[in-house]
Amino acid sequence: MDEANIAIKTVGLTKHFGPTVALEDVTLSIAKGQVHALLGENGAGKSTLVKILSGMNRADAGELYLFGEPAHIHGPRDSHRLGIQTAYQEISLVKDLTVTQNMLLPYEPAGALGQLRRRHAEELVREMLARLGLDDIDPRQEVNELALPMRQKIEIARAVSRDPKVLLLDEPTSSLTSRDVDWFGALIDKLRAQGVTIVFISHRLQEVRKFCDSLTVLRNGRNVGSYKAAEVSDDDVIALVIGRSLAATYPPKPASQSRAGQTAALSGRDLATAGALEELSLDLWPGQVLGVAGLDGMGQRELFLSLFGMVDLAAGSISIGGLPVVLRSPRDAVRANIGISLVPEERKTEALCLEMSGRENVSLPIVSQFVRFGLIDLKREAAAVRRVLKMVQVDARALYSPCKVFSGGNQQKIAISKWLLTESRILLMYDPTRGVDVGTKAEIYQLIRAYANAGGAVLFYSTDVPELVNLCDAVIVVYRGRQVAMLERDAITEANIMRAALGETGSGNETATREAP
Repeated sequence: MDEANIAIKTVGLTKHFGPTVALEDVTLSIAKGQVHALLGENGAGKSTLVKILSGMNRADAGELYLFGEPAHIHGPRDSHRLGIQTAYQEISLVKDLTVTQNMLLPYEPAGALGQLRRRHAEELVREMLARLGLDDIDPRQEVNELALPMRQKIEIARAVSRDPKVLLLDEPTSSLTSRDVDWFGALIDKLRAQGVTIVFISHRLQEVRKFCDSLTVLRNGRNVGSYKAAEVSDDDVIALVIGRSLAATYPPKPASQSRAGQTAALSGRDLATAGALEELSLDLWPGQVLGVAGLDGMGQRELFLSLFGMVDLAAGSISIGGLPVVLRSPRDAVRANIGISLVPEERKTEALCLEMSGRENVSLPIVSQFVRFGLIDLKREAAAVRRVLKMVQVDARALYSPCKVFSGGNQQKIAISKWLLTESRILLMYDPTRGVDVGTKAEIYQLIRAYANAGGAVLFYSTDVPELVNLCDAVIVVYRGRQVAMLERDAITEANIMRAALGETGSGNETATREAP
């Protein structure tokens, strides 16, 4: 590549965290004005490279050049000064501050005497959001009141609004809905036309194909290949990412079986919650992976939370194993009949206590079972946790290491193992592969199918429609709080799912698509 055309160049970049090798002798070049993907499994070094460029970490060795000049980045302000802005997957917004305060932090306008000019700041942010197609966001609203996809768009908007020469995007679409991804794609096209160089971390190959000009694959902290996106196949990329071929990403689905004489593991009838669900009914059967599809905000989140006792039902009834139950709390759900468990949307804030060890996290729902004479039997607890960690292929050091030191994929597997230990027979999974690399995704798919094959029942929501198509035995589609379609077998297609999700029930394959009563 012509040196004059290079925006970012690293030579021998190395970073260790104690004995852990995050980056090892990484050399790569990214052309000006290109969208360049960084691919790799969780822990491969992608985020570490982004953090070095953004000033959050400093390399132990190696050289960094920006537009042909040596770049000495000792902190975020150096990065900003050089024209680099970053939007993170693990959102860096301060939830108790307003949209305005977050958008301008730490550069909120001040008067001559140092006082903050709040009204002027709100107008600035309103104009910024309008330019980015986000004029539906109230600058005065606190971030903690916003849904996760909206917070992710603000994270992206904050970086873009500062007119970067280089934009670093760390899993920017992992929390976005399909409509939001369309907004993101239009934004990428606009920035590319303006000559902005974009580094794009993603685990979704279809987005890499759609948005990126070139790509680099990192594995175990090393650069194992850089290519033009059009010159390498998906199979080759996956093999580079995981170091082996991936013969089958999705496990085979079982043959269709009769439900005659069976009792549903979980049934909901005419479920309604304040402002979300409206007369939604479903049946989840033993051995079934039942998918839930819907655009953001259509009631799917409230469905999962109500089935786990976290949102009160305004109307309707729930049965588990044929017996009626009232779920007023997660404790009720875990203890009810055959047991309900939930893998929630945000693993870092809702599924795990990051400062606690994997042993403490995994045993938490049933820690009372390991108590004798008022004390926890640590040996028995550790043996039980070690067994489920082995099932999910997480290193045994998770027994004593805090969860914060593990990659996102391993954190998610620890969150799943917590519910394997409870031996509940109903598993609610809300977007469980968000921000997880392709290798770990395949492992999670295998875990889900093995759980169902053993007689467990899985209710599975995903923002990744191909997951619903390839993993689920049936898919219900939710629109404005109601189940508007049930898709089974050959009717489970991306087209049918999206048609129903957009409210167009009745326009698809009438013989294969049953509308909900």
